[in-house]
Amino acid sequence: MTVLEVRHTTTYRYSEPVRFGEHRLMFRPRDSYDQRLLASSLDVTPKPSAVRWIHDVFGNCVALVRFDVAADVLRFETTIRLDHTPQSVPDFQIDEGAKVYPFAYDDDEAMDLERSVERHCPDPDDVVGRWARRFLKPGGRTETSHLLMTMAYAIKEGFAYSRRTAPGTQDPILTLTIGKGTCRDFALLMMEAVRSLGFAARFVTGYIYVPDRDGSRHLGGGSTHAWCQVYLPGAGWVEFDPTNGIIGSRDLIRVAVARDPRQAVPLSGTFFGVPAASARMTVQVNVTTLRDSAPGPGASVRETLVAPE
Repeated sequence: MTVLEVRHTTTYRYSEPVRFGEHRLMFRPRDSYDQRLLASSLDVTPKPSAVRWIHDVFGNCVALVRFDVAADVLRFETTIRLDHTPQSVPDFQIDEGAKVYPFAYDDDEAMDLERSVERHCPDPDDVVGRWARRFLKPGGRTETSHLLMTMAYAIKEGFAYSRRTAPGTQDPILTLTIGKGTCRDFALLMMEAVRSLGFAARFVTGYIYVPDRDGSRHLGGGSTHAWCQVYLPGAGWVEFDPTNGIIGSRDLIRVAVARDPRQAVPLSGTFFGVPAASARMTVQVNVTTLRDSAPGPGASVRETLVAPE
């Protein structure tokens, strides 16, 4: 068992006290066979008047936080601890009929996957589609797993990673044109590229573990991370991190999935005050292993909400 702990702190500082609208947080990981939530806490300053939890349309866990006081500092600190036991290599047990591209999803799956196959970014000249078809074997059929892995590695090797604090995701055509972007830009590029080939794809936001002990040079550490999933019959939703060339969920902690990156923003909200009071934001994410504190079988989830006075 590998137990990972994630501490994620976001702080907004204003030049004068302001009032806050509702804030929406996505930080609680999605429970699955390869990651199991063990403990979770949320520490908010100033003290919120209410915290409400919901599941969104994709089944992500969302915290809705409300305030009734003004302040010049707004701070969210979340801590999660989870059992993370992914397979070290991807398990491409794809149905026989989908091992070679092109293939078609069966009717039952196609109905539910339709919006995830549809392209979301305008591309009237099919720039992204032409780029995606470079990974197809000319005049023949292409092994599905090889096609997707090659595309992910091509983004990792062929594009420059560049942090960007501005909100939003870069248009895939711009990413192709300038040859650089953030993890969320690379995820969207791969999503739109595989969608142009008829695959279902979705956006994933979460965290990445950077294991210093083995000299890993994963990009995207120190903040939230983003990658994508592609649906493969027989294998299900398979993780592809084109920023780091990771296939499968090794070192990746899923928090939320969405059809569009705008639906998976980790933290969003509003404030009310004069324009000159606009916030300065700092974000710090630390992902560490807890080798000596792994719980035994059957351990339950411990969850706390801390609202300082």
